[in-house]
Amino acid sequence: MKKIITLLVLLIAINLSAQSKYEKGMTKGFELWQSNKTTEASQLFERISKAEKENWLPPFYAATIEIVGSFGVKDEAVLKAKLNKAQEFLDTATAVSPNNPEILITQALLNTAYMAFDGQKYGMSMSMKNGALYSKAFKLAPNNPRVILSKAQADMGAANFFGQSTAPFCKDIKRAIELGKTEKITEKFYPKFMLDRAEEVLKQCQKK
Repeated sequence: MKKIITLLVLLIAINLSAQSKYEKGMTKGFELWQSNKTTEASQLFERISKAEKENWLPPFYAATIEIVGSFGVKDEAVLKAKLNKAQEFLDTATAVSPNNPEILITQALLNTAYMAFDGQKYGMSMSMKNGALYSKAFKLAPNNPRVILSKAQADMGAANFFGQSTAPFCKDIKRAIELGKTEKITEKFYPKFMLDRAEEVLKQCQKK
């Protein structure tokens, strides 16, 4: 009996140690990201993803860093290298967590990066893909504030492109903000709703 208890204690200690290592690694990744050390942050999330093979969050954040960093890139070869790498991370995250609305809207963000680079070349194909992605994400999580805000931003972008008013989408942004304020997230590293960003988007919406 004593040996069994000792073994159980040892197993618990190992699990706590592994969890602690994961949490420390993820926290360090976010610190590097906030310090604008994006390459180091992406590499760290990638290493964590290889150790935490059943966790979609590390590759998700590695992908997000690469996608965000691709906006403003002027060289198409550099853009494709970053987005191809991001796509690999998203594919890894999707394999772990299929039909995940957070991954779906991040895939849409990746497609948007292509459109931002060259609207004439990528606009038609990527906008169609994004329409399907947002539709699927919204069906899976109609009250997810990040999904609502992301879709509203995409709708605003389309409206601006065609010279139309963005006013019809202000109500969606307001709804996302209200849901974001009351959202309860239990997973420590789950994507959070960026209230400041949403309020800025709302200001832009109300101007047009």
